[in-house]
Amino acid sequence: MELVVVNGNLLEQNVDVIVNAWNRNIIPWWLLLPQGVSGAIKKHGGIKPFQEVAKKGAIPLGGAVLTSAGKLPFKAIIHVAGINMFWMASEFSIRNSVNNAMKITKDNGFKSIAFPLIGAGSGGKKKDTVLYWMKDEISKIDFNGKIIIVCYKR
Repeated sequence: MELVVVNGNLLEQNVDVIVNAWNRNIIPWWLLLPQGVSGAIKKHGGIKPFQEVAKKGAIPLGGAVLTSAGKLPFKAIIHVAGINMFWMASEFSIRNSVNNAMKITKDNGFKSIAFPLIGAGSGGKKKDTVLYWMKDEISKIDFNGKIIIVCYKR
């Protein structure tokens, strides 16, 4: 496995699949004002991924679901429930989001994935803490491909 941490934009990574730090998918997406990664995906990729994720129903905390990438140049988007109903992330939700996203990645034969810092935006967790949890969890996963963790930078 190759793990790289970069400063940049998630949507500019050369990977098969990206991760959208999403929510439990209980409130209809069209009632939300997507921010951060979700806002960028909606702006550049359109609403199709969000229409698809809506059809998946509620996502368990730390769970993950796969959709198309809309107009984005990726093979797919993995939406993870990194925050609870109060819009807060936890070590549990972040670690499980990483594990479930990686399971989908492996099950679908994707060779590369880019993660944002799950829970470091709307989720209220410190970036350094999130990065530590994510790197630690990834170190326990057997994956023969490339993993990028993107620390957002304009």
